[in-house]
Amino acid sequence: MLTNATVADILRPCRIWRAGFYDIALIIAGSLVIALSARVAIGWPVPVTGQTFAVLMIAALLGSRRGCFAVLAYITEGAAGLPVFAHGRAGLTVLSEPTGGYLVGFIAAAGIVGLLAEKGWDRRTGTTVLAMVFGNIAIYAFGLLWLCCLVGVNKTVLIEGLYPFILGDLLKIALAAILLPSGWKLLGYIGLPAKENKQRQGSALAD
Repeated sequence: MLTNATVADILRPCRIWRAGFYDIALIIAGSLVIALSARVAIGWPVPVTGQTFAVLMIAALLGSRRGCFAVLAYITEGAAGLPVFAHGRAGLTVLSEPTGGYLVGFIAAAGIVGLLAEKGWDRRTGTTVLAMVFGNIAIYAFGLLWLCCLVGVNKTVLIEGLYPFILGDLLKIALAAILLPSGWKLLGYIGLPAKENKQRQGSALAD
């Protein structure tokens, strides 16, 4: 099985022009998945959504570079006026509100989880859990820091910005720890990574 590769890398076409279209398509698709996950939004001012799970899974599947671009594309879509943020909101003002820090944290989380996935952390349950934990920490770090800037350092920050999300995030981490390693086992079972490796070697020899 290929090392230092994500699921997206395994399926990536060998020809440069096709690979470019492939990357762009994945980035756009990733941003749309994040937008759809924002439709599941409960609570205010910092809602519980499916975005965290979507961002971390996309990062693990696409890798750090494509994952970050997918998150950036999502934020750009929302800032440009498309109703893709939680509760169907849009506009630059959302970035200055309580959820703004979490949105920026998505970028950092995608970079971290994607990088760890490229190192093979998403292929084993234990390291998948760690990668997801690190990603969540990045999101909380940016989110809570921004909340502190808005309301000051007090208990409200933890009550509104941390405690409501812990249980849900633990469930999301557990789900990712099941899905990602299982996906790699399935790819190995059908022999896709090995076939792709041979195709790449053949293409390199032809070049």
